[in-house]
Order: sequence, then structure tokens, then C-alpha cells
Amino acid sequence: MQIIGASMISTGLKKSWFGTALDFQKSVIPNILPRVIICGIFALIISLLPQEHIPNYWRKLDIVVPSVVLGLVLVFRTNTAYERFWEGRKYWGTIATTILNIGRQVWVLIEEKEPKDRDLKKSILQLLAAFAVAAKLHLRQESINSELEPLMSNERYENLKNVNNSALQIAYWMGDDLQKLFLKNCLEISQLNAINFLMNTMIESVIGCNRILTTPLPLAYGIHLKQLLLIYCLALPFKMVTDFGWLTAPCVMLISYTLFGIEEIGIEIEDPFGKDRNDIPLDDICNLIQRDMNDLMALEPSASNLEYADVK
Repeated sequence: MQIIGASMISTGLKKSWFGTALDFQKSVIPNILPRVIICGIFALIISLLPQEHIPNYWRKLDIVVPSVVLGLVLVFRTNTAYERFWEGRKYWGTIATTILNIGRQVWVLIEEKEPKDRDLKKSILQLLAAFAVAAKLHLRQESINSELEPLMSNERYENLKNVNNSALQIAYWMGDDLQKLFLKNCLEISQLNAINFLMNTMIESVIGCNRILTTPLPLAYGIHLKQLLLIYCLALPFKMVTDFGWLTAPCVMLISYTLFGIEEIGIEIEDPFGKDRNDIPLDDICNLIQRDMNDLMALEPSASNLEYADVK
């Protein structure tokens, strides 16, 4: 987990301050630009109208939606979305850490009493990497694809296409393989219980991610916030036109950019498991887990296993 977090932080630090500020591709500007332009055009039309044709009560429309109230609503919206994002990130940190711990214990602690035992251990490590990929696909509501094919036998890959929860099925296969090794006295009951405890933690983290995914922000709240933003931004030109004149349109666009941008950030990070620019990099995490499993499988056998090889 620390390695994954460090890699993400170091990636963000590579750009200079101005480079980050001018990174339009990863910003919300492309999403909110049409709304900002519409508000700017409306403000331009109001600024071009003769001032005597604008009733005085129209100049007080901004008090319909007090800025303090709108600010509090936006802050609550953003904080709620960020809590979901950070909770999902912690769950995936737990998944990555737990998988690494299980892989280490399987590879180091389980004895190899015959050559097939090593193949079974490799199968478990590959299934650990497959578990992360399956969880990613499940959270993105994607079907089983070729990412999982090299991580398991063809029979298991075909069976995986017919199950509802592929991650849970993979966890079952891992438990079955561990039980086979236990029956061959390759590991003790305490070791098996410890690994099963870690597997339970791994599954609980996926369930937590699924809870985030299936509990979106209430639709009525989102609709109400959008209505307040629209009323506020369209009321601004009537209040500002007297003091700013032809500068009303640029000022309204700047204010609407700020408000719509805060709302859009909340929308974008509300579901942290997708493929958006600001979502959790699940592909990178899964690739890193798979690389770590491959590194484990490249290690030499333990001393007890070497003794067994010498006897044979």
C-alpha cells in the first residue's frame, strides 16, 4: 500500500506548479465549459440591454439564493464525494496489502513435499492477482475479459464467465487449493487460519467498495444543487451590470466557472472506481500486484524445500 501511494504521489510531483495549473486535460474545464459559456452569453445580453429597461427588483434577484447558503451546500457536496473517494482508496490499499501478505505467507511458509506443491503455490499467487483484477471489473460493471485468462487455467477461466461474482469465486478456488495443501500436511492449521483471516479481510474490503458503488448521493440532492447553481448564476448579471458594465460577462463566467467546477469535482470523484482522469488508478494497482506476485514466484525455495530437493 505504501509503495502504491508513493508511486502516485511521485507522479503528481513531477510537474511544476504552473504545469499542474495549466493541465486542462485532467481538470474539469472540458466538462463545465458549455455551462460557463451559456452563463457568459446570458450576462452579455443583459449588459447590452439599456439599463432603464431593467426593473430595479431584477437587480435584487441574487438575494433569492444567498451566496453563503450556496457555499455551504457546495462544501457539503464536495466533502461527501471526497469521503467516498478516500474510503474507496483505503479499501483498495487494504486489498493490495492483504494480497501481498497472503502471497508472502503462501510462498514462504507452505512446504513443498513434492513438485506439484510448487505448482499449486504458483496457482494461488496467480489467483491473488486475478482476485484484484476481478474486483476491478466487478466495480466497473465490466464482464470477464482477457486480463484474467493468463492468471488461471482455461477450465477455471471458462467457468468464471458464468458466475455472478467473479472475485468471490476466485476466493473460493484459493481456499480450495489451500485446503489441498493442508490435507497434504504442507502447512499447519494455525497457518491456514491466519491465511483465511487475511482472505476474509480482502473480501470484506471488496464488499465495502461495492457498498460505496451502490449507495450514490440521493438524486433529489443533486437536482436541488443544480437548480440553485443555475438560479444564482443567471441572477448575477442583473446585480453586477450597473457596476461592471461590459465586464459583466467575463466576471459572471469567472464566478460560474468556480461554482460549476466545485460541483463537477464532486461528481467526478463520487464514483472512484471508474476510468475517469481523477478516479483511483485501479489498472496501475492491479498491474503492481501482479508484478509483485511474479517477483515472489521468482524467489528460490526455502531451506527446507532445498533439503527436500537434495534428497530427491
